[in-house]
Amino acid sequence: QPPEPASTTEAGAGDIVFLRLDTLMMQYDMYSDLQSAFEAKAQTIESDLNKKGRKLESDIKNFENQINKGLLTRSAAEQQNASLQQRQANLQNEAAQKQQELAEESQVLLNQVMFAIQTYLEEYNKDHNFAAILSTTAASNVVMVGAPALDITQEIIEGLNAEYIKTRNTKTATPTE
Repeated sequence: QPPEPASTTEAGAGDIVFLRLDTLMMQYDMYSDLQSAFEAKAQTIESDLNKKGRKLESDIKNFENQINKGLLTRSAAEQQNASLQQRQANLQNEAAQKQQELAEESQVLLNQVMFAIQTYLEEYNKDHNFAAILSTTAASNVVMVGAPALDITQEIIEGLNAEYIKTRNTKTATPTE
């Protein structure tokens, strides 16, 4: 049986407090808005690439049918084959480029959110004077166990969302500008 928390009082100046970053990210409206816009963009890119891929496959099948039926001269077949191979290489390059762009945009999105959180925490701590604000995630626990009174996650979520609501209508919710 785990011991009872030593204190149920609110965290005070000089305390070391923590927040659950995973929870904060999931409930932070800015992250949600940016992530939704990013996912919509990724979906559009994937749909466009799939459409181009289906068109290329159709053209390849059509080419193979013409070859099998003997409807193309050797010279015309070689030209079409080279053209189809170039289209396939271009599509693969485009897909790789879009994947890299999305990875960069995803990192920028995370950097924007983390900058907003860091900036908010610096201002927040001016009033609270905590000795340290630690974070914990499911993948990386800086805080293995902490008294519930030292968990400031919900208070930070509420404050961040209130700050974000003030600026939400003046900013566009896109991962990059």
